[in-house]
Amino acid sequence: MSKDDVFVGAIDQGTSSSRFIIYDKSARPITSHQVEFTQFYPQAGWVEHDPMEILESVKVCVAKAIDKATADGFNVDKGLKAIGITNQRETTLVWSKSTGAPLHNAIVWMDVRTTSICRRLEKELSGGKGHFVDSCGLPISTYFSATKLLWLMENVDAVKEGIKKKDALFGTIDTWLIWNLTGGKEGGLHVTDVSNASRTMLMNLKTLDWDPATLKALGIPAEILPKIVSNAEVIGNVAIGWPIKGVQISGCLGDQHAAMLGQVCLKGEAKSTYGTGAFILLNTGDKIVKSNHGLLTTIAYKLGSKAQTNYALEGSVAIAGAAVQWLRDNLGIISSASDIEAMASQVENTGGVYFVPAFNGLFAPWWRDDARGVVIGITRYTTKAHIARAVLESMCFQVKDVVDSMRKDSGSDTKDAVLRVDGGATVNNLLMQTQADLSALPVIRPSDIETTARGAAFAAGLAAGIWKEEFIFDPAEQMKKATKFNPKMPEEVRKKKVECWNKAVNRSFDLADLSI
Repeated sequence: MSKDDVFVGAIDQGTSSSRFIIYDKSARPITSHQVEFTQFYPQAGWVEHDPMEILESVKVCVAKAIDKATADGFNVDKGLKAIGITNQRETTLVWSKSTGAPLHNAIVWMDVRTTSICRRLEKELSGGKGHFVDSCGLPISTYFSATKLLWLMENVDAVKEGIKKKDALFGTIDTWLIWNLTGGKEGGLHVTDVSNASRTMLMNLKTLDWDPATLKALGIPAEILPKIVSNAEVIGNVAIGWPIKGVQISGCLGDQHAAMLGQVCLKGEAKSTYGTGAFILLNTGDKIVKSNHGLLTTIAYKLGSKAQTNYALEGSVAIAGAAVQWLRDNLGIISSASDIEAMASQVENTGGVYFVPAFNGLFAPWWRDDARGVVIGITRYTTKAHIARAVLESMCFQVKDVVDSMRKDSGSDTKDAVLRVDGGATVNNLLMQTQADLSALPVIRPSDIETTARGAAFAAGLAAGIWKEEFIFDPAEQMKKATKFNPKMPEEVRKKKVECWNKAVNRSFDLADLSI
């Protein structure tokens, strides 16, 4: 391969860090750079990000990755033809159109400050918690952007004033990045994509546009909302002031939708991404499937303005890798996240310990914002190794609960089913084997576990004409060197452990009002 070739870049903006990865024409990553940014916790259950810090982290990632590629002899300055963006979903911000300044910190997807707003809406609206499900596929929840936007509108004077003066713009992180990348206050494009829009609670899944009835019911002005586009089309070009000036932005997907594309998930196929949380999606093709088992109906991806829309069932787990971070940062049981596999491997099982990481409530399939974290089954025999193993098992149990719900909703035959996995935590072989055992499903880990960025690159390269769908959806090509973990746990042991896990989950309910 000539080092003077065609390249595609992917901005991967996550919950705790930003990355920029550069791929060559064969979709092989040639270099990347990652920068972590600050998490703010103003109150219990509140989580915020500084939008300006996120913007700066992306700038640094792009510049450093290009420097690395150039130092390795790749002519990226000449060969970078397109970039895709993928981002943490639901995280909400409002900023000034005239100054470009955020009017408040971004409210992160896991933040639960809107609990009282949700309870109020459930009482006021005729359909209760499921009032908007028919239009957007989502229940009223602290998770989604609409309730976070309402909180900003009701509690932040700068946001109230900005809306009144028609100077306020709303967006999720993708919208914030695109607006700034394409010029900011000097003509930046106010755009989001169908996957991110589907997570706001405001988009109609059938029309793929903002739902007028929902906006009216919530009192949200349509003029502050961005234009909705597909996941793979030319949106605009990067403006002056960025190291990739002039390059076209031609792909945009929420992180979990990007991972679906990066995992080459076609109709009937599911993937689980392990990050701060865990997110399991099942592609249901062009069919909108309503869940009766606590799942969300959402977009999978739409690869072009005139392309068929693929829908999905999704189960979201709020706390997965974040529980490992908690062991490291709050309890000091491990010194780095990678230490947990070795520590958990010191024991053959959890010694009867079960850990439910309901730090801010439980998402799918339980949807209990009154749940709080519990550890049960502790005895004098319990060691930190048992706790570490229980933390890993908690991630797998939560994913298993979602997969079980998907089986029920989709009516899919599980005979040949597998679970595709990705994300940083999947390097942990013990975690992957435990997932296979507790789910009673083979687990497939690709050689490139960072499929979120890969999916964003695929979308951008597709829209730019660099790749064709035949290449992207070639399973033999994309699943080279994959590792397969087959279930080994006896069924009677698995059933007993699941029964104990369900007991632990029920113990976590109705604890939100505990106080000192």
